[in-house]
Order: sequence, then C-alpha cells, then structure tokens
Amino acid sequence: MAAAKKRVLIVSASIGSGHHQAARAIAAELARRQDNLQITIADFMEDTDSYLAAFMKEAYLKMLELSPNMYDLVYRVSQAPLPGFKAQGLLARVLQGGMAQLVRRHRPDLIIATHPFPCGAAAYLRDSRRLRAPLVGVITDFAVHRLWVYEHVDAYFVAAPEIKRELSALGVPARRIYASGIPVHPQFTANAGGRGILGELSLAADQPLVLLMGGGLGMGGIRQALASMDELKLPLQFVVLAGKNKELQGKLQEETKNLRHAVRVLGYTDRIPELMRAAAMLVTKPGALTVCEALVSETPLLLYEPIPGQEWENAVFLTQRGVALWAKNRQELKDGVTTLLTRPEQVEKLRKEAEALRRPAAAAAVATAALALLRRKR
Repeated sequence: MAAAKKRVLIVSASIGSGHHQAARAIAAELARRQDNLQITIADFMEDTDSYLAAFMKEAYLKMLELSPNMYDLVYRVSQAPLPGFKAQGLLARVLQGGMAQLVRRHRPDLIIATHPFPCGAAAYLRDSRRLRAPLVGVITDFAVHRLWVYEHVDAYFVAAPEIKRELSALGVPARRIYASGIPVHPQFTANAGGRGILGELSLAADQPLVLLMGGGLGMGGIRQALASMDELKLPLQFVVLAGKNKELQGKLQEETKNLRHAVRVLGYTDRIPELMRAAAMLVTKPGALTVCEALVSETPLLLYEPIPGQEWENAVFLTQRGVALWAKNRQELKDGVTTLLTRPEQVEKLRKEAEALRRPAAAAAVATAALALLRRKR
C-alpha cells in the first residue's frame, strides 16, 4: 500500500503579487523534489470567510491610493516596541479564525507562510495547542517588521545575512533563521534568451528595451514615469506592465498613441521572465519579489516610486548595497535611464554588486528545510 501523501499548505496573501509569487516558487520546488506531497497554495485574504482579513486588504489598498503617508505612519507605529503592547500578538489573535478554517479544510502536515498575517495566525494556533504542524515563515522583503516575530515559528527564511541579524535582534534564535534569499520561480533561472518576445511584440531587435512595471496591482506612478522617459531622445522602446489594473491599462494604451517611442502595454502576464531577459533595464517600484526576479535574470534595476513602509526600506537597502539606482523624481528617472543606457561600466558595477544578493537557489533552500521538518515530524 502506498504511503499517504503529506499535506503542505502554503499560505499567501493577495496584497500585491509578490507573496503569491514566492508561494508558487516554493510549491514548484517542493513538487520537483518529491512527488509524495499534496501541495496547496491558499490566499489568506480570499480563501477564508474572515471579514476582518477582507477589510484589512481593502483598507490597505484604499490607504495607499488616498493617503500613502497615513499608511507609512501605521507601518512605523506598528513597528515600534511600545511598552506593554504587542501589535503582532493582538493581530494574530483577531486573525486566528481564518487560519483555523484553513487548517480544518486542508489538515496540513506543514504550513509555510509568505505573509506575516497568516504566519501570526498560525503561530497563535500553535500557542493555543490547536495546531501541531510545523510552521515556516518566508519573509519577502529586505527588512523585517515586528509582525513577523513569533515564538512558535520553527524556521524563518530571509533575503540576506543583514536581515538575519535584524530578525535575531528582535528575539528570534539565530539557529531558526536561514539567509536563503527570497524564492523566485525556476522560470527566472532558465538560461534561455528572451529576444524572441521582441518579435512577437513587433519591437526592434536592435534598440534597447526598457521594461516598466508597477507590481501586480499596477502601482508606482507608471503613467508619469512613461511620459517622463519618453522625453529622452535616445533610441529606446518600452514594454509597460499594468498588472491586474484594467483601468490603468486602458489609460496607458490611449496615451501611448501620442508618444515618440514604441510602446507595448500588457496586462497581467506570465511572460515576465522572457521580458526581463530581453530588457536593457527594469524600471519598477521596489517590491522585493520583482527585485529578486530581476537580480536572478541579471537585469539592471532603476527603482522609482516605492510604496511607503516596506518598499521604502527595500529601496534604502538595495541602494546602500549598490545593486540598484533609485530615482526620487522625474529628472532623476531620466538621468538614471540615460546612465544605464550609455554607461556600460555603471551597469557592470551594479551587476557585480548584485552577485552577493542573487540567490537563484532560494526556493531550493526553503524546500530542503520544509522536507526536513516533515521527516522530523514523522
């Protein structure tokens, strides 16, 4: 009789696309390594009946749209160690119902969380003895928020040694923390070129391609950025990704009719690995998953319009490490594009500095530890 399949529940959150992309990368690596697994990816914000989780997602998106500075304030306040109060403990308690629902539905032997909300909720269930499965947290930013820090997490995976030290300073034993890098899908580690997609999009093979992205939600001042870069008199062409933002996609398609350079506007697409390999540079807000995909693809990075909070901290980390340029206004954006297109020595410097952060095997590291936890439980 064949052994029963072990059940792995990977819990993401549809606040942006990065957390889900990390979940998909881990799932793909687990499936590649062992076929005796039942792997499920769940969206904590959509796959439960938690009205609070749905409200928090809507509030987050509205806050970013209407008052980014307010979101930054909330982020900073929840990060501060206030005496007698732990924001993460309160949040975990109020969100635990949704996680309990997922546990009853999927009966996991192991839980991997790529967002702090489900990680905290699962840790609360562990603390209250309603969950016995091992719990892994995969931090998908280049900074650590206190909402990630819980006693009942068996292993954490972080982007770099600096983040390991930061997490350890918040009280997590160093033996539980692995500086694995942030998991990216194996498609980004493929050696195949991406020039063929230029022909599919009727773009020139002999002109540099600037890839412009705003994450899965199409944020990051994309329209203004494209208009500013179009003022450059350099030979170049653009592919703009609007993500799932249909309204933005429609506006861009209308506005590009009046631009001097060739522009192709795409919605949500699975062709990003090819586009990154074909691009001379990527202009993007610094979502950590997008950044890591670019690092693995060896695509030069120009950061623009970070979301306050974690993306701002990502931008600070990446520029301090010398792996990306950061344009803080429209003139700096044009200057950055010019630099990356006309100064190959600057591009080479960025690529050299990026070698230490380029972790194509991050998903494999998470999968190895996850399988070890399953064996230990058995």
